[in-house]
Amino acid sequence: MPPERIPLPVLAARPSGRDDVAWADAGEKKEKCGVFGVWGASGPAKLAYFALYAQQHRGQESAGIAVTDGKSLGAHTGMGLVAEVFDRRTLADLDLMACGASGSPMPTGGAIGHNRYSTTGSSLSCNAQPLLESYIDGQVALGHNGNLINAAGLRHAFEQGGHIFHTTSDTEVVIHLLASPEQQRTGDPLGATLRRLQGAFSMVFLFSDRVEAARDPWGWRPLVLGRMEGGEWVVASETVAFDAIGARLEREVEPGEIITLNDEGMSSRRFAEPADRPAHCVFEHVYFANPSSRVFGQNVQVVRERMGEELAREAPVEADWVMPMPDSGRSAANGYARACNIPYREGIVPNRYVGRTFIKPTQGERIDAVRLKLNVVEEIVRGKRVIVVDDSIVRGTTTKAKMDQLRGAGAEEIHLRISCPPIRHPCYFGVDFARKDELIANGRSVDEIREFLGVDSLHYLSLEGLLRCVETTARPGTNYCTACYSGDYRLDIEHPLAKGILERNQMVMFE
Repeated sequence: MPPERIPLPVLAARPSGRDDVAWADAGEKKEKCGVFGVWGASGPAKLAYFALYAQQHRGQESAGIAVTDGKSLGAHTGMGLVAEVFDRRTLADLDLMACGASGSPMPTGGAIGHNRYSTTGSSLSCNAQPLLESYIDGQVALGHNGNLINAAGLRHAFEQGGHIFHTTSDTEVVIHLLASPEQQRTGDPLGATLRRLQGAFSMVFLFSDRVEAARDPWGWRPLVLGRMEGGEWVVASETVAFDAIGARLEREVEPGEIITLNDEGMSSRRFAEPADRPAHCVFEHVYFANPSSRVFGQNVQVVRERMGEELAREAPVEADWVMPMPDSGRSAANGYARACNIPYREGIVPNRYVGRTFIKPTQGERIDAVRLKLNVVEEIVRGKRVIVVDDSIVRGTTTKAKMDQLRGAGAEEIHLRISCPPIRHPCYFGVDFARKDELIANGRSVDEIREFLGVDSLHYLSLEGLLRCVETTARPGTNYCTACYSGDYRLDIEHPLAKGILERNQMVMFE
């Protein structure tokens, strides 16, 4: 007899001894989310687990996997890292459901997965994704990478119409839109729903009979399409997920495109034309993406090394060593050292066994965490002139603590090089930077920042230099969002809603 099929309600995993309160890394910025989807492969939950594990750098607050057997959906979500949320039994239960009631090893459905960090909505168990809900057309699970700038207005309109929300995440408004009569009366409810959204989104949807993946018309967040050796189709935030499961990259999901994966294979349709000015997030290359990934058509490691080379051309200085700030400054430091022909040494060593999730986001605790996580090798830095390469400075408090450690270890000179321009503006599209008044570069000169950090020299990579590293077109900067540096937002942040949209919601959705 086939093994008993275990029903899988929406579960919350053990919190692993942590409270469901907001926490932050010892650093000054958080990762984006990571998504994954697969259809028709054997053991889809296990594949999703490996893909999420490979994309763990994109979010450490929560993780989740939803599956379908072609008829009904089930999901498991929880707070913490992928390895904390899932165990062998949980994955086996999910894969058993995906095989259908017969327990046949031949798959009949698919799965989606999500790693989360909170850009909109606190780090709470109720906000863990994929969100799984029932509506008039059946069940749907949703994982979202990005940030919707018109979500607050849409949510307010729904709440005025009597809708009840279960999370504080901007993602839940998408399900309410999808379920609304206005969208359901169209020939393509999902496409109609996506056209109502403004902001950044790379999304994976799981329905009973298909996976659908969509990317906003500006292309803010990465989303790629791949294929397994057996021909099964997969989607993910980064190509590093494909490396983990043995899939090959086919192409990017285009801005404004919906990809459908089902028993018929892969198909594509558009819900919107690509924006005239694409807005790929340049911070993916600066910090967020895995160095081995190919993002926006370019390898991240190669781009970061170019940033270091450009830094060396813009701000050369005599020194004994070039050293990275682990781990995000390593690629750029390699490029800098190679370009200026100064030896590369690692004088700052990370403690790999210090976790991220127990650190609360207070200034004092961030500084304490730096001392726990980073150890300075005194024998390498004592009496030396060192060039320290890091990817960015946000608030500056932890960077100052790092520089104080180096000075305390006897560094004779410290020359700090940053492989992106000063961050002067908030991000509204999926990067959890501090408020504008907390950004150290807001209203301060580079020399004032240098004095605060206590370094002998400080140079940020120029915006023009950064764009030379990421662009291959004749007009640098045309395809990238640089709003956190330049303040040039592609959308109206103050008035994100199209004229009359809420009035139409109230008249049509809630009749």
